[in-house]
Amino acid sequence: MRILFPAAPGYGLMLPLVPLAWAARAAGHEVLLATTAYMTKVAAESGLPVTDVFPARDVGEDLVAGAAGETGADDDAVPPGYWDLVRGMRPFELFTLAMTGGTIAAGREFDADLVVFCSDHAAGKLAATALGVPSLEVGNRVSWSMRDEGFRDAKNLNARMGIVPDDAPVVRALRDELGLGDRQPHLLARIDPRAPSLGGLAGEEPDAVDGVPWLPMRYVPFNGGALLPSWAMRRPQRPRICLTLGTVAPLLPGGGGLGTLIQALAELDADIVLADAETDLSQFEPLPENVHPAGFVPLSGILRDCSLIVHHGGSGTTASALHYGVPQLIVPGGADNELCAQRVADRKVGLAADPSTLDADAIRELAERLLAEESFRQEAAEVRAEMAAQPSPAAIIDRIAAEIAG
Repeated sequence: MRILFPAAPGYGLMLPLVPLAWAARAAGHEVLLATTAYMTKVAAESGLPVTDVFPARDVGEDLVAGAAGETGADDDAVPPGYWDLVRGMRPFELFTLAMTGGTIAAGREFDADLVVFCSDHAAGKLAATALGVPSLEVGNRVSWSMRDEGFRDAKNLNARMGIVPDDAPVVRALRDELGLGDRQPHLLARIDPRAPSLGGLAGEEPDAVDGVPWLPMRYVPFNGGALLPSWAMRRPQRPRICLTLGTVAPLLPGGGGLGTLIQALAELDADIVLADAETDLSQFEPLPENVHPAGFVPLSGILRDCSLIVHHGGSGTTASALHYGVPQLIVPGGADNELCAQRVADRKVGLAADPSTLDADAIRELAERLLAEESFRQEAAEVRAEMAAQPSPAAIIDRIAAEIAG
């Protein structure tokens, strides 16, 4: 079977698909990951065959430039409305506009038998509809799912949340252009990767709207590959704290308040691993002795021995910490970060700080509490056990393949 995996061009948007693609390859299926911009390199380094569905521009670089007030001019390389979406900081509508045509073409050239797309990637959904082959919709967030009330129509959600509804102008225009009308993809199932106590599923259940089965699936973190530093292979002698603001916040104006977080954590009796490959750290020099800049290091390579992770609330970072049972302190940024922070706080596996009143003393107090109170580690261990009991990506692939085979 040939399986097409369309993916939006962001670490937290594409990387959750990689374990499913690996599972498919290990089962003997042919796979092709369809993405664009820098994610083509990241996907290829994960060991997957990749195609660039929008080679005309780097949509990631364009969005970063747009956040700084710099945009290009309309030309034949981009579809009409491209720069309006960049200026409006509407990334998911931009991905839909830019990537849908190329994704459909890739699926036809690949002769796909199955399309596996994420709930936050409308280009994948439109491609599955246009190709007319069976499809699997994957929830790739721990913050929200299309099962959640109010998420399918996205009426009260911000443009960076990830949902582009069917009545969005960019989707309507593409449906008209492609002659899709109101057709929907031939869905075999949808996946919710969250632990049951974080809004996920204890077992299979039908969708309340269309009856398509929802399946639980274990979240398996993939954060990229790298040569691990020698310290990552040794048990720490005192608490080790991972500090990261992900891959987007460091690129945007303001940078996410990294300086305040460094100041807050530096006074703790702990080793602070700063996982950040984007920020110019010279502005914070000299760094405190217990703050160790690690550049890019996969969270899956270091969280095992961490006592705490302090981060921005990205869904992938949150889910990785849940997988390893590590308490979390979240200082949420935009997009769905506040939802991640709320879920973590409600489940008592961590705490959230108010980014609008970011204060080093307050951050330090929260971190000290998370390190001292055993209840956070116990709750995190319970969630880790919940996740470990869910069906693996391999089990999902086998089920879907059997259904297609009849």
